[in-house]
Formats: sequence, C-alpha cells, structure tokens
Amino acid sequence: MSIALLYERSENDEAGIKHTAQQLGIDLNFIPFRKIALTISKEGFTAKTKGKDYTDVFNQTVVVLNRAQSKNRRLQASYIMEALGKKTLNTSQVEFTCYSKLRTLLKLWKAGLPVPKTVFVPCDASDFMKNHREIHNENDIADLFQAEIPIDDGIVIKADAGTHGKMIMLSKTREELIDNIKKTKPNIINPIGVVAQELINKWFYDLRIIVYKEKGKQAICHNKALARAGFKDFRTNTFLGNLVFEANLPTNVLDLAVKCGNTLGEGNDAWIFALDAMVNVSDKHVDEAFIKAQLDFAAQEYLPVQKVKAAETRLTDFSAWNTKLEQAFSMYANSSSYQKVKNVIDENIANNRDALVFHEANSCPEFWENTRLVTGLNVAVPLLKTAQSLID
Repeated sequence: MSIALLYERSENDEAGIKHTAQQLGIDLNFIPFRKIALTISKEGFTAKTKGKDYTDVFNQTVVVLNRAQSKNRRLQASYIMEALGKKTLNTSQVEFTCYSKLRTLLKLWKAGLPVPKTVFVPCDASDFMKNHREIHNENDIADLFQAEIPIDDGIVIKADAGTHGKMIMLSKTREELIDNIKKTKPNIINPIGVVAQELINKWFYDLRIIVYKEKGKQAICHNKALARAGFKDFRTNTFLGNLVFEANLPTNVLDLAVKCGNTLGEGNDAWIFALDAMVNVSDKHVDEAFIKAQLDFAAQEYLPVQKVKAAETRLTDFSAWNTKLEQAFSMYANSSSYQKVKNVIDENIANNRDALVFHEANSCPEFWENTRLVTGLNVAVPLLKTAQSLID
C-alpha cells in the first residue's frame, strides 16, 4: 500500500514534497498527470505515457496527493482516482467547492463565518442570439451591483475560478464598473455570470492561513500566517511583486480558521486548506509613510532571496539550492525593516481581530518558497501525514 504524488510538472513544491518524504522515511510513487493516456475499456484500465506504463503504479496506490496545478485537471484527477477506488487529498467534493469562490463563500456564510458582502449575477455581460445579434447586459448588471454595494465604497469584480490575482478588478466609478463587467466574458476562470464583492479596507496586507486535519484527530490551524504586503496594488498577491512577512494569529482567528476548515472539509476524514483572509482595518495607529519607507528598505533586503529563487540550480541540485534559499531568507527575516513591518502587522491584527473575513480557500496551495520560510511550517509534512492517516 502506498501514497502517490500526482502532479503536472515537478516544480519546487513537488521537489519539496519528495525531499520531505525522504526525510520522514515515507515511500512515494509518482504519477505525471499531463501527457498520459488514461484508457477505460472492457479489458479494464490502463495509464501510459509515450515512454512508460504507469498502470501498476495506479494499481498499487492507496492514497493520492493531488497536486495538479490546473484547477480543471485537479478536479478531473480526483474524480478519476476516486472512480478507481483511491482516496484523494483533497477529495473531489472539496475540489468542487474550492474551484469556485462563490461556492466556497456560500458554505462559509451558511456556517455563520465572516465573509465579504458578495453579489452574484448569473447573467453574462453579453448574450449572443441565434441571429448573431449581441445583447449587452452590462448596465443591468451594474445596477444590480450598485443596489447592494455603494460604488463610492469600491466594488471588486472577481473571476469565480481565478487565481494569482487574475481578473480581479476594482471599480470606484460607474464607468469603471461598466468597463470591468465587459471584461468578464465567459472563459475557463469565469465560466458563468459575474461575481462582485465589497472592497475590504485591508490596508497594505492580507493573510494566508494553513489549516489541516488528519483522520481521527482534531483539526489544527498553524498559529502563524503568511502576510502578503505592499502598496503596489489593491491586490496584495505576491505574483504582483509584494513582499512576505510572518504574522501571529490571535486565538479567536485560529478558532475561526478551524471552523472554516471543518465547514469546507465536512464529511471528509482528512483535508488541508490554505485560507485567504483580510482584516477590515479601522484602527491603524501607524503613519503610512513609515510603512512605505520600511517596505522599500525590505524590498532591498529581499533581493538576495529573489536571486536564489531564480537560480537554475533548483533543477539540478535541489538540496543545495534549498539551503541557499533558507540562508538568504533568514538574512531577510532578521533585517530591521522586516521586523518593523512584521510588528506593525501583528499589532494591527491584534487590534482588529474581530474584523477579519475569509474570502477564498485553496485546496492545493503553493508553499515551498514563501509559506514554509515565513511561517516555519513545511506544508509537505501535514500533506504527507494527512495522506498517511487515510491508509487503513
């Protein structure tokens, strides 16, 4: 009986999982889920690439760590594996929920958990009739949004299945709102309709919180979060060039995060999520010019980390590359500017601990380069242990 790591390409997270499994003495099988032919017929099931037959690997696998990065491929992989009698982390039920921001928010809202005010209009921005005539719905959709969220407060348009900040647009005027709605044509990250949210005054940071559960045990929320911080954009995603800092989580936030995990993972023996949260800041206590200056200093301290991250040695000697990454990050985290920004974030969360909202859940979070180094939690460990717990 074995655990299989299913992936599309072997990136740093996958290399980190392999590295951690070796340290823990856990044997892993590997399933490349991209250029592979999965065949069902009266003869049974086969799984083959052009160069290798993976059918025996599938047959020997009991639990699958589903690390396909494409949400669609990950959802398909979980259904296939479960149809073959395998246990998956996370399950197809969880993947189906986390695929959609709206489905995630509906579950959390129904459980009484704090979420941003959200409006969903199933209508697309444009309809195309059989006679090829185009009907524009932008104004009607905008009217529906503005009836619920004042435009002066800011209306955020989101792709329902988007990631890395893609197609997240802020509207502060009617004209911007109409233009942003026009951009939400049906596509792979926004299959239907338009989702809008109130703009949360998160100041200059947001949070990524790790929560997980092993079979037969209580859920755990790690007590430190990854804070993504910067003033480059109202989106604080690291893919937009923002920096990362450690954030301590108050007890009430830890409890809320566990409740989120139990809600999203309901009915499943084991699960793991990265929850995205924002603090609706009303109490700042610190001059913004000071924060901006410290962030500029921190950006200079972070340059050696970025240099190591870009080094091609991660592909040829992962262990040595990882040691250099940890050393570079340690210097960044010990810098005066890092500590000053971190202290502001910690104080701000503590002062606004009852104003936090959850807005997204990631079923397959990236972790090796940022979350692990910032929070001290190697997510590969709970990933592997939750998978182990599913082996009867």
